[in-house]
Amino acid sequence: MRIECDYLVLGSGVAGLSFALEAARHGRVTMVTKRSRTDSASNWAQGGIAAVLDPADSFEAHVNDTMGTGGGLAHRDIVEMVVRDGPHRIRELMDLGAQFSRKGDDRELDLTREGGHSARRVVHAGDITGEEVQRVLVDAAAASPNIEIIENHMAVDLVETSKFGGASRVVGAYVLDETTGEVHTYLARATVLATGGAGKVYLYTSNPDVATGDGVAMAYRAGAEISNMEFFQFHPTCLYHPEAKSFLVSEALRGEGGILRLATGEAFMEAHHEMKDLAPRDVVARAIDYEMKRRGDDCVYLDMTHESPSFLIERFPNIHARCLEYGIDMTKAPIPVVPAAHYLCGGVWVDEKGRTTLEGLWAIGEVTCTGLHGANRLASNSLLEGLVYGHRTAIAAQGAVESAPAPSLVRVPDWDVGEAVPSDEAVVVSQNWDEIRRFMWNYVGIVRTDRRLRRASRRIGMLQDEIREYYWAHLVNRDMLELRNIADVAELIIRCASARKESRGLHYNLDYPHSGEEWGGDTRISRSTAPYIAHE
Repeated sequence: MRIECDYLVLGSGVAGLSFALEAARHGRVTMVTKRSRTDSASNWAQGGIAAVLDPADSFEAHVNDTMGTGGGLAHRDIVEMVVRDGPHRIRELMDLGAQFSRKGDDRELDLTREGGHSARRVVHAGDITGEEVQRVLVDAAAASPNIEIIENHMAVDLVETSKFGGASRVVGAYVLDETTGEVHTYLARATVLATGGAGKVYLYTSNPDVATGDGVAMAYRAGAEISNMEFFQFHPTCLYHPEAKSFLVSEALRGEGGILRLATGEAFMEAHHEMKDLAPRDVVARAIDYEMKRRGDDCVYLDMTHESPSFLIERFPNIHARCLEYGIDMTKAPIPVVPAAHYLCGGVWVDEKGRTTLEGLWAIGEVTCTGLHGANRLASNSLLEGLVYGHRTAIAAQGAVESAPAPSLVRVPDWDVGEAVPSDEAVVVSQNWDEIRRFMWNYVGIVRTDRRLRRASRRIGMLQDEIREYYWAHLVNRDMLELRNIADVAELIIRCASARKESRGLHYNLDYPHSGEEWGGDTRISRSTAPYIAHE
């Protein structure tokens, strides 16, 4: 079966929905999401959206905070563009009905502060900001006659025409219907990756199960340029409890005065950074990792008990309730926390308009490397990036769509199963999945060495051979596709990390503890080029 549209959007998070709402003004949009339309990392976001809305704040301050956190790799022109567009996107959300937290008189937004910020500029909806933003965007998309959201469908690969004898152009994607097992051909004038991040490549992550790096892997296989995959942000504070899968304890707790302590009760961040508990995430994550390894502890503790119980319950109702489920009352006792893989600062390289290096392919949100984050993301700049790029890319894509060939004129073959048969060895998927995530955590995690990276490289090479053999022999399903994608993402992280012979931002290599000017550029890689440092 063939499905045709003007815009094919893969993913249904904040970036994809923002794009769809703008693009629907001048074309037909088909959104494909591999689970439900609300199952995305955006929906899990607790902290908020960074934007300059306080007269005492300034664009310059937000830009400087972002540049300072970015480890010398953030692109100032992109940072300024995104920061200046932020207030417009916040007001647009409020016009759609987003209910952000306000101060007592309800006339002013209750702006909060998070790590790395020099001012209170984070707009939030309690501690479920992503859920609130996702709600209004999903409702608006559902009301649009030009947007169709197709759930429980997963993209297998991009349709790139040079493979079939034509000029190089992405014209859609092969998409698996997870209910029937059939793979359909979706053709579009513009294909947009909005597939989110890749936290599931690591053993411990704050991400939902859908975050398997699908967009990065598909773009890489199609020939697009990928950038800065070595910069994976580990959130310093995920709840440490055997039953608490992937539950994030927001950065906003430290922004509101939270103190990180050892099991002895000793506060330790002052020994690691001048901003103490408000230091950027990469610093805090490494400090926690160092203290845990130094002492042999399983976790550290985030202490909020000096704040009033009424404030904590009102400001963090979701976190308070979830902790209580596990027998932890944050008003009376510190919260046990550990770092976990949280955000991919690299991804598919795009320009200021969301264009990739492949004609016909656009990308927005966490799947991309825009230059906003550099070597480390400033807290609450991620939803901001998704909103800004979703809007801007849709405007930029309009002209390209008007000049693109009609999908009905594109000559590409439908999916061919060949001699593939149903799998009778699902254990291969689960075994390889566990092995990748474990060695990525141990060898390519918060702190790296050349020896660990070489070990990881050997293992991913062997596993990819097994995965390719398995992939071509069996009919595809979601588990197999996700395994294939996290393997490709793991390879990209390992290769980029191995190429960067320094420590910068989120990439910390004990063999090269300092940064150097010669490494002050983005890492670029594609199927046809080895990793190299691109100096703008």
